[in-house]
Amino acid sequence: FLKFILKVNLQSNGSSDSYQQRLSRLEGHKESLILQVSVLTDQVEAQGVKISDLETSLVEHQRKLNSTEEMLQQELLHRTSLENQKLSLMGEVSYLKLKLADMEGKQGNGTERQHKAEGLLKELRILKDKVEHLENQKLQYEKKLKATKKCLLIIVYDYYSCAYRLRRTQSGGLQAADPDGGQFRRGGLRATAGPRLTRTPEADMNIPFSQWTKEQICGWLEDYGLGQYVSLSRQWVENGQMLLSATPQDFEKEMGMKNPLHRKKLQLALRAFTTKTVEKSAELDHIWVTRWLDDIGLPQYKDQFHEARVDGRMIQYLTVNDLLTLKVTSQLHHLSIKCAIHVLHANKFNPHCLRRRPGEEKQPTPSEVVQWSNHRVMEWLRAVDLAEYAPNLRGSGVHGGLIILEPRFSSETLALLLNIPPQKTLLRRHLATAFSSLVGPQATQEKREYGNATGHIPLTTTAKVKPKKLGFTQFSHLRKRKPDDSADYICPIDTGALTVNGISRLPSAALRGLSPSLVRQAEKQEQPGIKAETNGHKQ
Repeated sequence: FLKFILKVNLQSNGSSDSYQQRLSRLEGHKESLILQVSVLTDQVEAQGVKISDLETSLVEHQRKLNSTEEMLQQELLHRTSLENQKLSLMGEVSYLKLKLADMEGKQGNGTERQHKAEGLLKELRILKDKVEHLENQKLQYEKKLKATKKCLLIIVYDYYSCAYRLRRTQSGGLQAADPDGGQFRRGGLRATAGPRLTRTPEADMNIPFSQWTKEQICGWLEDYGLGQYVSLSRQWVENGQMLLSATPQDFEKEMGMKNPLHRKKLQLALRAFTTKTVEKSAELDHIWVTRWLDDIGLPQYKDQFHEARVDGRMIQYLTVNDLLTLKVTSQLHHLSIKCAIHVLHANKFNPHCLRRRPGEEKQPTPSEVVQWSNHRVMEWLRAVDLAEYAPNLRGSGVHGGLIILEPRFSSETLALLLNIPPQKTLLRRHLATAFSSLVGPQATQEKREYGNATGHIPLTTTAKVKPKKLGFTQFSHLRKRKPDDSADYICPIDTGALTVNGISRLPSAALRGLSPSLVRQAEKQEQPGIKAETNGHKQ
């Protein structure tokens, strides 16, 4: 029995050990299974996310597929319409081919005409080359003829001088009349007889113009810049009196003078001969006028002025219609020429009155600025740190006279001409400060008052000048109008009261460098008619 109990105990102990081992093994399996379940759960969740993404992309692809099918249907419809158009175009092409074949049959006759036209064009080119060659020869002959005529005028001068000396010798005796008669001495005007004969009437041996011969008149026309009318003048003019009594219609008909400015040039010269007045502006020829246009910043009109032979006397008597004839249509350029002529008047038509280079002055006065040329204004821009905008003033017509004398010309106008953008406010403010310092406080105040006046129209770069249109009621006054009416001149001749912008001012204001177009209270009392004149100008 004891053995049995011991045996049973031993067996129970062994079974309990085996159960413990199994339990521990099962616990280990359980933990591994739990770990595997958690991993599988994570994988299932990840797969679920992927499945949802795939479903989303599937929906997107389905939408794209539907849109692609719609586009395909539209393309099919478009292709069908293009095929229909292609068929219609093929029909038109076949029709045009038939028409072209028909026209080719008719073109056979046109080919001969084309060959004839080409031959005529070749002959025309040959004739044109011949004409150009003849023109060159003509210019050479005219130069030689001009030199010969100058020599002839010198010989005529010598001849009349000798005849005059001979008459004096025969009348009063050789010793009494001329103690140096045996030795001929040439006078001061002898060396430059040609140009002086054309510019001043008294230079031609004290002979009245009415007694000039045909050759003298033709030589004078040649030197006066009207040489193209010499051939017809030689056939028509007999003496100076015939030319003095002629009308502008006679100049146009007999001399072929179609250019109205050439007729005006000739009329002014003949009037100077008749009245025997010596004008300072008559000493300035048309070559000087072209240089003057460079100085005032309008070189683009040099060809028109040179072709019209505009000289200093014509500058003095220029009208608005004359400028329109010269193709000067810009209002700003009209004002530029007007102020430049005003400066010439104030300086008595001194050819060297404009200043082209900077001087030694540190702060120029308005009376000095009014004589600045366009190049001098550009130098001033470089001095005030605006060098990059200075080249924009070329061809703008801006010079010292326009800056000082024109009340509507302000710093804003200058900024517009310099192409300074409106958004660069600091740069424009710097320009306005430098401009005010340049023109002075008095001119600045005048410009400000003029700009604040009622009815003020700002000066722009695009405004054009149009010719005056006359009504039927005004034609009756044309016959009564005097040909030298100073109201028609762009800058009046009267040096006692120059008119700028329709308002009279004494020239002393321009000499002081002040604006001549604004009337002060003291001058209003001296000139009661200014207000009416101003209102008439505005009207």
